[in-house]
Amino acid sequence: MSTLSVIIPTYNEVDYIEDAVKSVDFADEIIVIDSYSTDGTKEKAMHLGCKVLERKFDNFSSQKNHAIASATGDWVLFLDADERVTQKLKLEILSVIQNGNHSGYKICFPHFYMNRFLYHKVDRVLRLVKNKNISFTGDVHEKLHVEGSIGQLKNFMIHYTYKGLFHLLQKKDSYAWFQAVTSVKKKKRVTYFHLFFKPFYRFFSSYILKRGFMDGVPGLALASVNAYGVFSRYAKMLLLQKNLK
Repeated sequence: MSTLSVIIPTYNEVDYIEDAVKSVDFADEIIVIDSYSTDGTKEKAMHLGCKVLERKFDNFSSQKNHAIASATGDWVLFLDADERVTQKLKLEILSVIQNGNHSGYKICFPHFYMNRFLYHKVDRVLRLVKNKNISFTGDVHEKLHVEGSIGQLKNFMIHYTYKGLFHLLQKKDSYAWFQAVTSVKKKKRVTYFHLFFKPFYRFFSSYILKRGFMDGVPGLALASVNAYGVFSRYAKMLLLQKNLK
């Protein structure tokens, strides 16, 4: 019988961690990699029976790679504190880790915004993998590397993506600064192409190509904020390069 480890990175997620852990209580072990939370997340996770690791945050890849080294399961599922495994997804996960033909599986994540799930704004992310020579690279939008073929699970992961407009803008702004600092360190340069065309294309991709228009006003709002996030990243890079921050 193949075993399953779940890895959950956290920082101040005390209001979310319990439901996340309960949704994966079928796993053989649950590892919480915490960035020294100050709201009781660590204590709550320990109370729930999780194995808790603490590590000062430097980037998302390093946090998860640190946790991978402690995972003992044959398979690893990566879960965020604001995500939930449904009953249907649970059964599908249990089936593929025993009988699947691939080394990893992508899971569909519909965005949750303005109190509804946007099923036309769906990310397909590699989250379930065999625990063999796996690692993450990248500072913000980290990429999971696995040896072998990749399959696609049918059932959705519930993801409470944004708690509201303010949280969404705050999250975009935080990511924008992180990405801007990383890009400047790599000596990347900003052009008018980045400032104008890339935000426009992000809106076009989210709203038209990915059919965000079918999600009504929430789809329009999310596409607009996504475009703002791209513009914000390059605007912040420009400020950093000119020492204007």
